[in-house]
Amino acid sequence: MEKERLREILLDQNMEREIEFVQREKYQDLLKDIKTPFVKILTGIRRSGKSTLLIQLKKRHDGTYVNFDDERFVNFKVDDFQVLYELSIEIFGNKKYFYFDEIQNIVDWERFVRRLSESGGNVFVTGSNATMLSKELGTHLTGRYISYTLYPFSFREYLKFKKMDNLEFTTKNKAEIKRNFRKYLTEGGLPEYLMTGNRDYLKMLFESILYRDVMTRYKLTNERALKELVYIAANNISKEISFNSIKKMIGLGSSTTVSDYFSYLENTYLLFLVPKYSHSLKKQIHANKKLYMIDNAIAHQLGFSFSENKGKLLENLVFVELKRRGKEIYYFQEKGECDFILRENRIKEAIQVCYEINDGNKEREIAGLAEAMKKFKLKEGIILTMDQEEEIARDNLKIKIIPVWKWLLEK
Repeated sequence: MEKERLREILLDQNMEREIEFVQREKYQDLLKDIKTPFVKILTGIRRSGKSTLLIQLKKRHDGTYVNFDDERFVNFKVDDFQVLYELSIEIFGNKKYFYFDEIQNIVDWERFVRRLSESGGNVFVTGSNATMLSKELGTHLTGRYISYTLYPFSFREYLKFKKMDNLEFTTKNKAEIKRNFRKYLTEGGLPEYLMTGNRDYLKMLFESILYRDVMTRYKLTNERALKELVYIAANNISKEISFNSIKKMIGLGSSTTVSDYFSYLENTYLLFLVPKYSHSLKKQIHANKKLYMIDNAIAHQLGFSFSENKGKLLENLVFVELKRRGKEIYYFQEKGECDFILRENRIKEAIQVCYEINDGNKEREIAGLAEAMKKFKLKEGIILTMDQEEEIARDNLKIKIIPVWKWLLEK
């Protein structure tokens, strides 16, 4: 790549720009680890705010910022990194902080990052594909990095975006929090979509993920089957799926191909598969998975109906929050079913999600939760609802019914 062209890009990308931003909760985690000698790897779905977070960090600890998602880097190769490094010193001085955005676009990037880190550079890297944390990093950066995942806005961050800083549960505040929660349930937490409200933006984001992060990266050619699989996923949030059934629906040759497609999509953070819990790993692998998506607004864009599926949306939102909190998630199913059981060496929590507890579903929801609690010797369980609150004692078990908006604001 031409040196003068690279100089132009560096100067352009490092111009001081006034950006109004919501300080992300992940910002404090990165600050806490900023002095460690490891490479900091931040992954997450495209447009979740990773670039803005790097710019926030750069304002605190000045350094060189490079966004490799810029189309001007199309001819950039691994050999050009040395020129980039020399230009960085020439233009900005011998800075020790480096912020590399969407670096997975450059083949063999990890070799340069390792060398830069070992020579004393404090390196932050973002990427939109979870495989950054497998093959690429496992080869050259084993034991030399810390990984973080950035999800769309949490409800707390969404309230900051809406300029609501006072979160005390006064009568007036509770009404405002609940009003905002109903919007959050349907609007989701993608920062740029929240700023514009433009549904075409969601379509563009989906297509970018599909073509750039899946088809190009994995050299796929069956666009029709891949799109159909995503649409099936978007319309089956929180439901069990069978790879074999989907294979027949979209006309693929084998269920292994379906499994591979889902794996590629999971790597982009667009969707997630949750396994059924079993003590037998073999049974766990072969059992049906439950499916969730990264954001309710994307699910709606891809065909999911809000009006008919409020309970599913609520469950999807809870799932993403559990991922945000770093939980290891399974679903439980024997006589009854429990939506989420969470493991830390052993099963520590059981959570049921129900839009509204009423006479028609109360016994079923409680029975499924209680069965999981007894199975894993838990004394306390939770049912998350839209806006109900109660405590139930049954068979020496304590079941708390909590509004999701209140649970989301727990510290």
